[in-house]
Amino acid sequence: MLAELGFYLLLAVTLLGPDTKAQAMKGVKCGGVLSAPSGNFSSPNFPSLYPYNTECSWLIVVAEGSSVLLTFHAFDLEYHDTCGFDFLEIYNGASGDQGNLLGRFCGQVLPPPFTSSWHVMSVVFHSDKHVASRGFSAGYQKDVCGGVLTGLSGVLTSPEYPNNYPNNVECRWVIRAAGPATIKLVFVDFQVEGSEQCMYDYVAVLGGPGPAHEHHYCGSARPPTLVSLGHELQVVFKSDFNIGGRGFKAYYFSGECQEVYTAMRGNFSSPQYPSSYPNNIRCHWTIRLPPGYRVKLFFLDLELEEPNSLTRTCDFDHLVAFDGASEEAPLLGNWCGHHLPPPVTSSHNQLLLLLHTDRSSTHRGFSVAYIGVVPMNVSCSRTDFQILISAQALAPLERTKVYLGSRSCAAQEVGSNFRIQARFDTCGTESQLLGRRTSTSTRSAASHGARRPLSTCCPAPTGLGPMLPRPSTFRKHHPGTRQRHWRAPWPWWPRTPVISSS
Repeated sequence: MLAELGFYLLLAVTLLGPDTKAQAMKGVKCGGVLSAPSGNFSSPNFPSLYPYNTECSWLIVVAEGSSVLLTFHAFDLEYHDTCGFDFLEIYNGASGDQGNLLGRFCGQVLPPPFTSSWHVMSVVFHSDKHVASRGFSAGYQKDVCGGVLTGLSGVLTSPEYPNNYPNNVECRWVIRAAGPATIKLVFVDFQVEGSEQCMYDYVAVLGGPGPAHEHHYCGSARPPTLVSLGHELQVVFKSDFNIGGRGFKAYYFSGECQEVYTAMRGNFSSPQYPSSYPNNIRCHWTIRLPPGYRVKLFFLDLELEEPNSLTRTCDFDHLVAFDGASEEAPLLGNWCGHHLPPPVTSSHNQLLLLLHTDRSSTHRGFSVAYIGVVPMNVSCSRTDFQILISAQALAPLERTKVYLGSRSCAAQEVGSNFRIQARFDTCGTESQLLGRRTSTSTRSAASHGARRPLSTCCPAPTGLGPMLPRPSTFRKHHPGTRQRHWRAPWPWWPRTPVISSS
């Protein structure tokens, strides 16, 4: 018991900090650490008028692995359009971190129930020197199901997960994204009593795609990843009077914390970049290109929490890339700190990037760019060369529309590949003089004169030296900041493919 109390006190000092005003006005006691499984608290003097110039902070800490449900019994604060005078703020974790802010409230409208995405929640009450009202009264409890979730990301679990859920339970979560953003729901574990048409125990998701925008799931097969049609998604869990299971665990991602990119090239960054990212988030970015392409990812900026000083591993905030569309796919890399990783390339047409942050220490984050590349096999001898490209990558094209330099050098279909075989002095290739060194390069019919040296793919024949192109410059502009110029870490940014299609 003493050890547990010591843990809560240490956590309170860490999250609230040394400057927290638990007693902003002399003689007024308010705020503190609430560590019981459930409890109630209120503004000073409630239900009488609260004092002027007061700020109170409550840190609610329940058992790790649980969540906090906060509900309001009464609410009456001075009203203002933007709640700029007297207000109550609710945080999904530590107060003071705007990335964790769930809402700011004033007036006489009762705030909705809030559920934390982990075992810590903070509540801050502030009054100014004018106008006082009755204040508020609220209660909290742990290990509950249901509530309103408004963070960038969070986790949902059935009651008592991973142990069997109880009978006769009904939970309803409302996940609400800020603005017009959508919500992605990913199930990572699922075991609910199975039945035909899911008549007994089930998980229902409302607000997703489909004719009725409602889906019921049961059994042991994980539901697919679901994306809302609007800015709200509802999840309902119901169990009947007998037969249970382990239940479920799911992550949700909303707003700038989840995106799916299908363009052939693009760039994106961590939430709030280049400002500090929020605490306690899990963000998913999926790059999905047409079949046959691969995703090449370049790191333009990286500043995350440093590795664990003891293990030198990324145990805290980290960025992970998976070679596919889910976290079950092979790992491409796991990074933290501030050293730029080398580019990574997927083995198929999808790549998943995941950012995980913990409850302390935030930094600038990351910025990345990607491009779709077509895998090709280039071989050459002293006099000629051969290029093989998977037909799957160019599936919509006819053979005569894939050529090098001129249509007379069209590709031939050989098995499952397109093949172009030619001499160095044909198909639009030409020798170029650079000082005393020459190189052989290929020219795309669609490139309008842009050249890529073939010597970057093949060993140069005797007497010919490589002519490397000048590196490209990638520019990224952030609103409100000066334009920043990034020197691309790759030797060239392709403007046109070596192989032409028209």
